[in-house]
Amino acid sequence: MNLEGVEKTMLLTLFAKAQHSQAKNHKFYDEKAIEVISKIDYDFTTSDKDLQMKYGVISRTIVLDEMVSDFIEKNPQTTIINIASGMDTRFNRLDNGLIKWYNIDLENSAKFRLQYISDNDRVTTLAYSAMDSRWSEEIEIDSYNVLIIIEGLTMYLQENDVSKILKIISDNFKHCTVFVEIMPPCSVENVKEISVEETNSQFTWGVQKGHELLKLNSNFKWVCDVNLFDGMNKFKPITKLFTWIPFIRKRMDYIAILKK
Repeated sequence: MNLEGVEKTMLLTLFAKAQHSQAKNHKFYDEKAIEVISKIDYDFTTSDKDLQMKYGVISRTIVLDEMVSDFIEKNPQTTIINIASGMDTRFNRLDNGLIKWYNIDLENSAKFRLQYISDNDRVTTLAYSAMDSRWSEEIEIDSYNVLIIIEGLTMYLQENDVSKILKIISDNFKHCTVFVEIMPPCSVENVKEISVEETNSQFTWGVQKGHELLKLNSNFKWVCDVNLFDGMNKFKPITKLFTWIPFIRKRMDYIAILKK
């Protein structure tokens, strides 16, 4: 195991997906996550107890799986770019046999991923920082529609980093849709996930609403924000009793949808 700091968080998300997939009331089933977790030598004791982390990952996965599935249904030959992919296995869950998928991550993370999750003729892993524009030069686009997913990343960055990523996308893709996860500032300051802290990682940045991203790059159009409580409500229906309350709802991460 040669992962350090934030890199280790990709194991936490994979663990949460694998564990949820084996629950009786699972809302998604990730066979690949179960397989990979069984092979990785890592102490998941703290992760197993970290309900806040696990519920967040499950909620996000439910929401993004639905959003990405809908996009694929409308654009069956789309190119999907997964920035800071980690050990993400969404391709394995949602592949329609036509999409082209790119995983972008730091060299160390990309190498670790490829030890357990192989590329194929429609999946390519590229070893670059999200802030390194060279990754965009290796993307081959076969269709008009491009979907870019930025999941579990921005909360570990600074505003200037997020601005760089948006500029790379804006400069290199004429038409695209971006699904980007954002953590509200109040949660950046107050949310404590013990399994994340155990990796020596910390949350550093967020904005309250997705339209605030247009201040960083005005070439995009903000479409809407999708609250991750929408996912939690599906696997923990009891949460519907309070997740509608504005004070609570505004503290949850959300997926901002941008278009260019």
